[in-house]
This record gives sequence, C-alpha cells and structure tokens, in this order.
Amino acid sequence: MYNIYIETYGCSANQNNSEIIKGLLSRLGFCIVASEKNADVVIVNTCIVKGPTLQKMFSRIKSIRKKVIVAGCMADVPAQVFRIKKLNEKISFVGSHHVKDIGKAVADVINGKQGLLVEPNDEVKLCMPKMRENNVIGITQILEGCLGDCSYCITRFAKGRLFSYPKEQILKNIKADLAAGCKEIWITSQDNAAYGLDLKGKYRLPDLINDILKIKGNFRVRLGMMNPNHVVSMLRELIECYKDERMYKFLHIPVQAGSDQVLKSMNRKYKVRDFVKIVSEFRKHFPDMMLSTDIICGYPTETSDNFRETLELVKQIQPDVVNISRYWPMPGTPAALLEQLLSDEVMKRSNALSRMFTDIISAKNQKFVGSNVECLADKRGFDDTWLCRDDNYRLVAVRSQGKLLGKIILARIKKSFAHYLIGEII
Repeated sequence: MYNIYIETYGCSANQNNSEIIKGLLSRLGFCIVASEKNADVVIVNTCIVKGPTLQKMFSRIKSIRKKVIVAGCMADVPAQVFRIKKLNEKISFVGSHHVKDIGKAVADVINGKQGLLVEPNDEVKLCMPKMRENNVIGITQILEGCLGDCSYCITRFAKGRLFSYPKEQILKNIKADLAAGCKEIWITSQDNAAYGLDLKGKYRLPDLINDILKIKGNFRVRLGMMNPNHVVSMLRELIECYKDERMYKFLHIPVQAGSDQVLKSMNRKYKVRDFVKIVSEFRKHFPDMMLSTDIICGYPTETSDNFRETLELVKQIQPDVVNISRYWPMPGTPAALLEQLLSDEVMKRSNALSRMFTDIISAKNQKFVGSNVECLADKRGFDDTWLCRDDNYRLVAVRSQGKLLGKIILARIKKSFAHYLIGEII
C-alpha cells in the first residue's frame, strides 16, 4: 500500500481535478494522506496563471525530497517541463488533459520510470470518482480551454483551444453531486460564457443553465468566470437564468483594464462600454448582486492616463471583489517582448487601486449592518464559526456550537468588514 499526498494550487477547475485524482487513486487501492511527511509519492497540481505563482511552483517542486509527479498547467507547457527536468530527471508529468491516466503515472514513478503524459487530448473530466474537499460543494467543469488570444496569458498554451463537454454528462455529474449531499454547485472553466461556441452555437451557456435549473432539489448554483465579449451576445438570456432563486446573484466578469487602448494591446475582444453595459443591465434586475472583476496593473503599454481610466471605472462600477494582479512578463507570450514598466511604478499603481477598492467595499458593506439575510453554511471556519453565503454570495461569518454545514440559516448582520460580514443567528 503506497501513500499519496496531493497539493493543489490555482482555480476551482484545478480543485476539481485534484478531487478526481484522489478518487481515482483511492479506487485503485492507494492511500491518500494529509501530510507530505507520510507520503511515498507527492503530486503537485500546479498553477501558472501569474509570474509569482510560477516561481512558487518551481521552488515548491525543488524542495520535495520524495518521488514527485507534476500535474496541472505546468506540465502542459513544454518549456516548463524542460526546466523542471533539468532540476530532477526522475520527476514525472501528468498534464491537465490526462487526469484519467493518473494511476499509470503513479505506478510508473513508483517503479522508477519517468512518465510524460502531456499530449493534447479531449478529456471529459466528468462522472468520475471524487474525494471532495468539502462535501457541501460540488464542482462541475463544463469545458476546457478558451477562444481567447490574450497577449499576456500563458495559461492558454496549457489549456488549448475550446472544448465544450457534452451537456448530458454535465447534468449527470451535477445530479451525482446532489445525490451525494452537495448543496452548492460550482460551474467552472476558463471561460464559462464560451460554452457551446465550438458546437456552432446551437446550445450555449443559457441553455445549459436552464437545464441545470430543471433538476429538482434545494440547491444553489454559483456560475464562475465569464469573459465580457461572450456575455454581451447573450445578456438578456443570462439575466433570465439568474432570476431563478437558486442562482447566486454573483457575477465574475474580468475587465482587466479601464482603458480601451490597453484592452486592444492586451488583445482582449471587447471595449470598456461592453463591460459597463453588462454590469448595468444585471444591476437593474439585481441591485445587491455581488460583482467580482479582475484587473491587471502595470501592463507594458499602460500609461498614467490609462491607469487613471481604470481608477475611474472602479469608482463608477463599485465592484464587490477586485482581483488585482501586478503585471508580470510570462515566458513565451507576446507581451513579454514589450518594453516593461518599472516594478516600483507597477507596485505604486497596484497599491493605489487596492486602497481605493478597500474604501469602496468597506462603505458598501456597511449598509448591510442591521439587515436579516438567509444564507447557506458551506464551510467550517475557526473554532465555532461557520462561513455562510447569502443569496448574492456574500460571505457571512456566524458563531454556533451546533453543526451548521449544509444548512440554510437566518442571520442578522452585526458588523461589516471589507471582505466579509459578521452575522448572528436569529
């Protein structure tokens, strides 16, 4: 009996892959352990979306003194595989398109062979055994890859072109999660709004969401990231989907910059006005919805005036979450060949945006104090605290000695902070 330790980085799709890897290995008779110390084999499910993350992955892999399998996006990029091989020729690789082959990879590394399962492959990661990190949350990936050609992105080299999963298997996967006791369904991928565009658009994301909502049961659906250029073309249909009470009123739309000039340089396929239109139309129907967006500070062509446009956009739309990234030149991307801004200037802009956003969200969250909200307890916090999500997916922390996981509770908001609310069970 061999012990396997799995370490996961990155997005919810990566989390889903790790849950499947654990499920497959457990079914094959391997023991999944919670500590590297007790492991015979360490699997690192990697993320390379940002420069600092890429450096962290490399340092982490270098530090491991056990048999190692590098999984995830890092294994899908030949230059990174070559770099790691120079570090340790005995390391094996399993790309994100070969999750089903993890058993072979583990067997090879145990027998002293180097596995290299990284070829492009249309693998459907659905309806497989899973060991969930959280039994309340069921993650369903609906596609692989994207249609984007962003000048700064290395992930597209790893994930490849768009491959939408069959709707029948998506629905079957969700039903299996619900039958296993999940109360919250996460719909995830690199760009959910691109679903079906490789199928000539005959069956798109709103159609899929409507079919998901036909499934009977008291559960919540969190729809993950969608790029603005695809959302605009189905805005009305998507808003209709969100009117279902089981849909979290949560919208993750990355804008990346508040300047059309910078967006064009980034090779993003929309304009700022498209993003603003999406937000405005959604807020007409769902005024308290939770808006999450992503912004890159210090892209090489971003001038001071361009950055001020980004600040003005953030002030205008008042988002609830801003994932701020300092631009980092990623190897092999067109943007890495441009003349880079000074790191001090990039940090200065990032800090300015962070301060502005903190002021905005602190003021916004204050208005919820004194209100009563219904929320689902989907995670355990520290000590006797439980982390809950209201209908808009806002985080509400409550204290209780009872077992609340998976239960819907009514809470009165007592305090507010920038990133969460404090509630008291009524």
